[in-house]
Amino acid sequence: MHMLYDSDSFVVVHMLADTGLSVAGNDTTPPEPQLVRHGFEIVDKRSGKEVYLDGSWAEMFQQQIQAWQREAPTQEEVEDTLDRYTGLAQNPVVVH
Repeated sequence: MHMLYDSDSFVVVHMLADTGLSVAGNDTTPPEPQLVRHGFEIVDKRSGKEVYLDGSWAEMFQQQIQAWQREAPTQEEVEDTLDRYTGLAQNPVVVH
């Protein structure tokens, strides 16, 4: 898990799949095949809701992050883009 962005309005976390799992007590046996997936969690602090992007949504968001790395946008530009995802946010943020 990597925090990518944190402001007064949003938090963006990149959730990485744990690919280093081994079978307990038997390091010579390869682990069961797993679907390796990653995603992004976007938390809208203003509404207290979050959205998890995976699959094609995560791929599109990854492209947006790469564009931000090339272009160095302002905080306002980043937050305008994140604000477009808030319509997808249906889940209230719950502390585990």
